[in-house]
Amino acid sequence: MEKTENKMGTVSVFPLIVSMSVPAMLSMLVQALYNVVDSFFVAKVSENALTAVSLAFPVQTLLIALAVGTSVGINSLVARRLGEQKQEEANSAATHGILLGAFNWVVFALVGLLFSEPFFRSFTANQEIVTMGTQYMSIVCIVSVGVFIEINIEKTLQATGNMIYPMLSQILGAVTNIILDPIFIFGLLGVPKMGVAGAAIATVIGQIFAMLFLIYIIAKKDHQVVISFRNFRLDFTTIKNIYSVGFPSIIMQAIGSVMVVGMNAILIGFTETAVALFGVYFKLQSFVFMPVFGLMQGVMPIIGYNFGARNRGRLLSAVRIGSVIAAVIMALGTILFWTETGKLLLIFNASQVMLEIGIPALRTISICFVPAALGIMFSTVFQAVGSGLKSLIISVLRQLIVLLPAAFLLSKINLPSVWYAFPIAEMVSMAASILIYVQLYQKTLKTL
Repeated sequence: MEKTENKMGTVSVFPLIVSMSVPAMLSMLVQALYNVVDSFFVAKVSENALTAVSLAFPVQTLLIALAVGTSVGINSLVARRLGEQKQEEANSAATHGILLGAFNWVVFALVGLLFSEPFFRSFTANQEIVTMGTQYMSIVCIVSVGVFIEINIEKTLQATGNMIYPMLSQILGAVTNIILDPIFIFGLLGVPKMGVAGAAIATVIGQIFAMLFLIYIIAKKDHQVVISFRNFRLDFTTIKNIYSVGFPSIIMQAIGSVMVVGMNAILIGFTETAVALFGVYFKLQSFVFMPVFGLMQGVMPIIGYNFGARNRGRLLSAVRIGSVIAAVIMALGTILFWTETGKLLLIFNASQVMLEIGIPALRTISICFVPAALGIMFSTVFQAVGSGLKSLIISVLRQLIVLLPAAFLLSKINLPSVWYAFPIAEMVSMAASILIYVQLYQKTLKTL
């Protein structure tokens, strides 16, 4: 047990990052595969079905924002308390995570019940899109208990350096989803044909399987933290500490939802196909971004632990190595988006119109991939050391202050110009991230 507890403070940084990141990167790649397969099957229903799911995407993004943001706060707090050798406080943070997950589920169950149909009617008068979208959104929100509980346990385990069980849970959820998608969407093996609603049902069943697996693991296996409600007392200081990092992360990811809604409003002024294309882009870019996010899942607890242990050398080494690996992944993604653009779009039964607007769109947007790698790395550093507000500032700058206004102004020229808003926003936010990181180093990291 002692050896496991200290590996983030003792093992050489590069092999440590590899050992902690590779499982997360593999699981995130499986998640990316699920995202593509899900839309692949939905696209076979109709382009309206793909548009409905694309319009629901920002609501799903908001749901994931609350789930992931809360879990990031838990991860950061648990890792820092372990680094400070404060075991009871680490245990308390982990236990609070289960309660917070249940509370967040109730919030989104109400969203699904009350706001699904009004949300879609605010975008389109196409009754088929409204009906399919309402079914999809209500199921995903009302039965979201799996994702909210699973991700908090997952991030708790990652904070202790345990990356294998989180990887297995994500793979279990995604593979379950992939298997059930065609069965529920097209009505195979005696199951009724449910279309878009079937895709939603497959999603939530996969999430529940992943949650049940991690509940079993946390109850039956030994870990560096203990989740127990015996003699448990709600501690609002712990909740405050979780959300001091988690809330900026929630807002940061929720801003992504606002950005997508804004972009959809701009794009639908050209054609509904542009909205469907934007949804397809998010599925495809997940193959590039998800491995980087998996890398950050491995890097973040290393930074948090060594910040708590006041080991500047290991912390900075993790930042440098993580940045290089992220940049290489993004560079490979850029090459893929430039050389195989048409083939990528044809995965989703792209019409000739979608190919005509999609090929230049994907190539233009992918210019931002490498700068985005550094932005993601700096954001991870800010969260790991408990300065989540700095990540929030960068996210607001990128998506609300620069990207949406730039896209709106460029839309006055033509549709191809709109896509240049992405590299413009990423370059501005990368410059700002570097400046804020330098300030953090001078004021905090330099004195460790």
